[in-house]
Amino acid sequence: MISEQTLQGILLGILQGLTEFLPVSSSGHLILVPWLLGWQPLGLIFDIMVHVGTLLAVLVYFRHEWKQFSVLAFKRLMGRTRNRNSFLMDAIILGTIPAVVAVGLLKHVIEEHLRTPAVTAFCLALFGLLLWWADRRGARNRSLRSLSRKDGILIGLAQAVALVPGVSRAGVTLSAGLTLGLNRPDAARFAFLLSAPVMALAGAAAVYELLSARTAAAAAGLADSTLLLGVLSSFVSGILCIRFFLRFLERRTLLPFVAYRFLLAFVIFCSSL
Repeated sequence: MISEQTLQGILLGILQGLTEFLPVSSSGHLILVPWLLGWQPLGLIFDIMVHVGTLLAVLVYFRHEWKQFSVLAFKRLMGRTRNRNSFLMDAIILGTIPAVVAVGLLKHVIEEHLRTPAVTAFCLALFGLLLWWADRRGARNRSLRSLSRKDGILIGLAQAVALVPGVSRAGVTLSAGLTLGLNRPDAARFAFLLSAPVMALAGAAAVYELLSARTAAAAAGLADSTLLLGVLSSFVSGILCIRFFLRFLERRTLLPFVAYRFLLAFVIFCSSL
């Protein structure tokens, strides 16, 4: 018999997989859904572990790209000539640095003061407006192959802001890519690739904490089955979501997601009164 906590973990894992790759803020939903439904929060350690599931989804879905990057890294060590794909790899590496620095400097501030419904609602609306502006004003005349190291750093700076709940890593990096002129599918593809190193580092830290002391999981009263099934459900739903979203962007605008962000912010605001 599945416990109530494990069922909650499965549902939140599915929610994580669906929202991580859509510009609607996965961390915001992981905070808001338990709050709106009166569930006991499973805590930050659970949030990080279900991000591991979506990391696995990125690694599996883009396995050909990661294989190419591995070959390029080996050739670079051997002193071989760089090609266009090496600039994309550099853009991902450089774009990861701002988020890593931000985590080191602001992690405790965000955990203690910004993981609230009010902050989430405000960011949903504000960065939804930014997403709408970028989608309308972006030239959309550049492909992924034109991405430079400078572009990677700029999009990486945007990704660092996504540590605040409600911003959405997919949403803010997609907005940055569109502002720099990338077409919608390639802006989303780079946003997904860029998210992998940060999720990997966060996941490694969570796994280390669980294996070394398990204090965070014990404090939250988390069962192993809750964590495991949460990761598995986020992995499966994440792969399905990536496939859907990339196909969606080939034909449509981001307006439905902008509208959803404003609607959700309004619901949160009314619920807080």
